[in-house]
Amino acid sequence: MTGLGGLNPSPTALTLGLVQQQVPLIMSMADVDATTDRVCAQLREAKAGFAALDLVVFPEYSLHGLRKSSWASDEVMCDMDGPQVERLRTACRESNVWGCFSIMERNPGGAPFNSGIIVDDQGEIALYVRKLHPWTPKEPWEPGDIGLPVCPGPKGSVLSLLICHDGMFPEVAREASYRGANVLLRTAGYKFPLRQSWRITNEANAFHNLAYTASVCLAGEDGNGIPSMGEAMVCDFEGTIVERGDSTPDRVVTVSIEPTRADAARREWGVENNIYQLGHRGYTALAGGAQDCPYTYVRDLAAGTYRVPWEDEVRIVDGTSEGYGPPRRPSSPTDTARAGLRGE
Repeated sequence: MTGLGGLNPSPTALTLGLVQQQVPLIMSMADVDATTDRVCAQLREAKAGFAALDLVVFPEYSLHGLRKSSWASDEVMCDMDGPQVERLRTACRESNVWGCFSIMERNPGGAPFNSGIIVDDQGEIALYVRKLHPWTPKEPWEPGDIGLPVCPGPKGSVLSLLICHDGMFPEVAREASYRGANVLLRTAGYKFPLRQSWRITNEANAFHNLAYTASVCLAGEDGNGIPSMGEAMVCDFEGTIVERGDSTPDRVVTVSIEPTRADAARREWGVENNIYQLGHRGYTALAGGAQDCPYTYVRDLAAGTYRVPWEDEVRIVDGTSEGYGPPRRPSSPTDTARAGLRGE
């Protein structure tokens, strides 16, 4: 099914290039600009060397790196209408290929957003998302506020983007799939301690939703002795790993998949068609199945009353253990978390 890693794609296959990008070391906006140019060059080179590529996926933090000292600076943040995004769009248009990218987005109303975009082969932004679940307490980013969009992609795909920690929540993958996504992209900066969790969630998100998952992390050292893991991975809709990378920085892992096969499974499967069966419980016994909501956490979350039984015993509920300042109050636009990194 992978066509020798995408070397022999069928006419209906979506051919992906997952870039295990070397962790960039960012200290200034000049570094962000240089890294943006490098990402654009990698995209162009990948497409020139592998003409079958339909979509090139870069990891989370591919422009901004993983150093908290740079995260503290507003100077290095990007804007959706800024020059960095424009260069990414131009690279896709000039190379006639889709691209998936990560930016840390300036936010005048609080902390920056950890955002992702999918750009089509004409250079237009087809999908724009803000990370719903920042990796607390490690990350200082504002929680996403625009939901989880999906977009039509090449070769019969419907794409979504789960940014790193979002993929650890089965609810996020389910939301994307419920909205029609048959290919769940996942970008991350994860390091090796997360390798097992990375694998099982990529597999489970695929199987639970009868979707393909295509995921990739940064790779290599950033000076702290704990390297990012690379570990590009593609799972089919049965949850089987069909292509897997390694820890080699800047390796482009390629694969061809058939999104329409996931669509067929969703329409034709009986046993384990769980994304359908969630809302049609016991349809063998009851016509149409039960369509109530038996899940307390779903009802409470919707009502704004979500509270785990051990709520009062949770020890870490802000980022101060990681050197951040206190979180901002909902009524305040002042980013107090990153101010802690700056000693304010």
